[in-house]
Amino acid sequence: MFSKILIANRGEVAVRVIRACKEMGLRTVAVYSEPDAQSLHARLADEAVCIGSSHPSESYLNIPAIISAAEITDADAIHPGYGFLAENAHFAEICESCDITFIGPSPENMRLLGDKMTARKTAEKVGIPVIPGSPNIIKTKEEAIKIAKKLKYPVIIKASAGGGGKGMRVCHNDVRLVSSFMTAQQEAEAAFGNADVYLEKYLERPRHVEVQILADRFGHIVHLGERDCTIQRRHQKLIEESPSPAIDSKLRKKIGDMAVKAAKTCNYVNAGTVEFLLDRYGNFYFLEVNTRLQVEHPVTEMVTGIDLVKEQIKIASGMKLLYKQDAIKIKGAAIECRINAENTEKDFMPCPGKIDIYLPAGGPGVRVDSHVYSGCTIPPYYDSMIAKVISYGKNRQEAIDIMKRSLDEFIIEPIKTTIPFHKHVMNDTLFLRGDFATDYVERLSLSE
Repeated sequence: MFSKILIANRGEVAVRVIRACKEMGLRTVAVYSEPDAQSLHARLADEAVCIGSSHPSESYLNIPAIISAAEITDADAIHPGYGFLAENAHFAEICESCDITFIGPSPENMRLLGDKMTARKTAEKVGIPVIPGSPNIIKTKEEAIKIAKKLKYPVIIKASAGGGGKGMRVCHNDVRLVSSFMTAQQEAEAAFGNADVYLEKYLERPRHVEVQILADRFGHIVHLGERDCTIQRRHQKLIEESPSPAIDSKLRKKIGDMAVKAAKTCNYVNAGTVEFLLDRYGNFYFLEVNTRLQVEHPVTEMVTGIDLVKEQIKIASGMKLLYKQDAIKIKGAAIECRINAENTEKDFMPCPGKIDIYLPAGGPGVRVDSHVYSGCTIPPYYDSMIAKVISYGKNRQEAIDIMKRSLDEFIIEPIKTTIPFHKHVMNDTLFLRGDFATDYVERLSLSE
């Protein structure tokens, strides 16, 4: 087992990893940018090192600075969290070359599955249905138009690296495609250091369902059921739940087996997520693989009782998985609401600033993952998510009822947050019925 782990991230995920390490008796190192000097993750870690200024390229994407921080603190492992360098194969290789364990999949895994274009080809080889799209990375607007005409509009531009909705644009005609192409490339370059994009046929009104997998170094791979991540705005998830109200036991086994099959094909190791789109007829299509921990991992932890971060650390240290597939049971239901510092009345516009009052929800069936506190300041340089509230109940309706109560208790002032939006959703008839698609937020806005 490791003696000291550096967390190469910030915010609530850094706090989440630090807590897991502390419970395992492991020492921790936080890295932080200058604006994050007073952030909770820097306070909770055993040691903290400033690695640069506010811009991610000079701090949380600054590989030399992160490696230097690990070396001067004698950290023998690095957990990347999610976002930033979490799916960067080059970073994982540098960790290995410096005799530092990267807590995540291998660089080879990342290249085969973390790169969306390569992952599509891998899925096709093992017989998993894929959405029609461009066979390779697209370099020019002219090439994009030619392929879009073959696919027929609407199409979606996607960044080959990373996730979180960055570098994604839906296009319904040539004009929109041309205007969005370079913007998507620039956004992908800024977020992931990789400007590669490709095209896919855009499925209208699908559901977004993903399967959590765990794999050890001895070829043992299991899935931990699915999460429904359909409720999104601008391709960024807002609400997630497990199990999905759109999946029955037969389909759950089918997509779970497919996810494991995809992972076995490339000898996958550590935690990962295989994502699918489900159409209104019950057909599912491979979307991508996230070769990292997911933001929404707590809902899986709640319904399975398995701590995914601790499992990541154990696997990376060379331990075997102790779970067989038939021993993993989905019990009850869990829902996660992402609390973002955003003004929902102004199209989810970011709302950074100082938090004077922070009073998180609590009580039975409630979990809150956050890095903020009364008196802290939310900087404008990073993702706007400041907390996640997760409810757990014996069934979906109880989880909803607990979430309603939790949102009523949650106080964050004076900045604007997505709490009012989540309250509205929890009382919406379509959500209560489990009848929604990826355009739910837009349709909800139109109906108000």
